[in-house]
Amino acid sequence: MASAPAINIGISDDNRAKIADGLSRLLADSYTLYLKTHNFHWNVTGPMFNTLHTMFMAQYTELHTAVDDIAERIRALGFHAPGSYSQFAKLTSVAEETGVPKAQDMIRQLVEGHETVARTARSIFPIVDDAGDEPSADLLTQRMQIHEKTAWMLRSLLE
Repeated sequence: MASAPAINIGISDDNRAKIADGLSRLLADSYTLYLKTHNFHWNVTGPMFNTLHTMFMAQYTELHTAVDDIAERIRALGFHAPGSYSQFAKLTSVAEETGVPKAQDMIRQLVEGHETVARTARSIFPIVDDAGDEPSADLLTQRMQIHEKTAWMLRSLLE
């Protein structure tokens, strides 16, 4: 059986590996935030229940799509995407929540989570830019925009 042809997309093997490593961290952060947001959707209580339940559902649904986009970009670069809890736990910068905080604390944690993911995306940008990897740059730009906007919207609930 013949092997697949080498990847020749105009990005060096070394740069593709560095980008895939960064995107793996972004994937882990995004998946961890997805899980946290889904947990909060299920467990939120209090006077803002309906608003937060609905908002959290929209946010975890968006994150569900995002993790697929990030993983597929890693694959397009020629690397395997991490896909287990243990891999994500090693790679993520988003703090896990195992308890059930009050609604206001859920909001605070999600603000921190979205800002963390935005910082991770931003930290990958220099290597992506230097490598001329426009598809990854576009993905990162979209992710930063979404996470910064979501953090702002959540932060507005705390004022």
